Amino acid sequence: MSEPAPNVVVLYADDLGWGDLGCFGADDLDTPALDGLAASGVRLPQWYSNSPVCSPSRASLMTGRYPAHAGVEAILGGSRRTAGLPPQSTLASELRDRGYATGIFGKWHLGAEASYGPLHRGFERSFGFRAGCVDYYSHIYYWGNHNAVHDLWDDEQEVWLNGEYLTTVIAHRAADYIEQNADRPFFCYVPFNAPHYPLHAPAAYVEAFAHLPEDRQMMAAMIKAMDDGIAHILHTLQRLGLRENTIVFFSSDNGPSVEERNWLNGEEVSYTGGSAGGLRGHKGSLFEGGIRVPGIISWPAQLPAGTDLAGPGAMMDLVPTLLEAVDGSPSTCADIDGRSVLTGLREAVLAGFAGREPDPDRWLFWEYEGQVAARHGRWKLVLEARESMAAPVVVGEGLFDLDADPAEQHNVSEVHPEQVAAMKSRLLAWAATCAGWRDAVLMG
Repeated sequence: MSEPAPNVVVLYADDLGWGDLGCFGADDLDTPALDGLAASGVRLPQWYSNSPVCSPSRASLMTGRYPAHAGVEAILGGSRRTAGLPPQSTLASELRDRGYATGIFGKWHLGAEASYGPLHRGFERSFGFRAGCVDYYSHIYYWGNHNAVHDLWDDEQEVWLNGEYLTTVIAHRAADYIEQNADRPFFCYVPFNAPHYPLHAPAAYVEAFAHLPEDRQMMAAMIKAMDDGIAHILHTLQRLGLRENTIVFFSSDNGPSVEERNWLNGEEVSYTGGSAGGLRGHKGSLFEGGIRVPGIISWPAQLPAGTDLAGPGAMMDLVPTLLEAVDGSPSTCADIDGRSVLTGLREAVLAGFAGREPDPDRWLFWEYEGQVAARHGRWKLVLEARESMAAPVVVGEGLFDLDADPAEQHNVSEVHPEQVAAMKSRLLAWAATCAGWRDAVLMG
């Protein structure tokens, strides 16, 4: 008798930094649910978003493709902004076609128009908001020159839950969905809006971290509320007897934000409550702090507990990894860019593999608003790199040895010109496949 298909739960934070969880080194936060999830499975200390900003990273998670190849990218000056994720195979449609119930609860951000919404991209059930962010209590988007727009939807019906804290609402809706589909395989995608601005948290959470500086206090409160929501989801799985054969994946869409809109108490000044854990850069940067994100995957029935995956992986790897775990079949899309890391997860060993490369042929590439970067083994090459969104270029050409210098403080391009030349050739050839980068070069 064959084993039953595993359930799949994907938990996605918004602007959560690599150093914003206890299990990734934070000693001033309280994240017992996520720390416990890491202890029950495999930690991914070299996991990357495929973009340093929200929409493109979500496109990669959904499609298994680089953002530009999935049709979602943005370039300097905003001249290439897509309306949403173009029609194509997604993780949701792949699992739906394999007999899974498919539901999303939280932030979509792959098209605000209903025709680009999750119900048209493989999900059978949807609750949440479609744009980039909303007020946590009114669920209204009101930044910049945009008119105030209420953005909360139950499937395609607008719903009003004034005064209800959205992080908690998302978690409880997701848990209810799991309970309603406990008798069949399900895919439950839970993209929280926390800890993305605006900086809102219930008073009890804020007061619990009164000992911290004001900016870190609010970040800790928002993350704790999310962790409690995740605890509720995990407890629901446990209570229903589903936890053993449920794959739970957790990560973040990009690094912590220092955007001008990321402000506190009415002061439009940069807020730096999030932590990249000592890595360089923030959201919008192709330095490690903008793209290396906390990653955890737990599947008690199949994966070892309390281990680390040696070597890098990226959000586009999630589609092929989960499909292999579900039934061993590849994606119906023949040109996905990700690759399954399931074998590595099953054989996970503690990091510190004596300098051996776990996958010497693996290349990873990034492109965002004129910046490009590549990683190959221990080496990382960046071109036209910035520290954050809208910041000036600080490194025109930089080579970093991530094994020796994960914080990217020492540019060794002049010491290793042959390494730069080899990586630059490969990087520019890949970048030429991205329309946004080509346009940025023409604009430059």
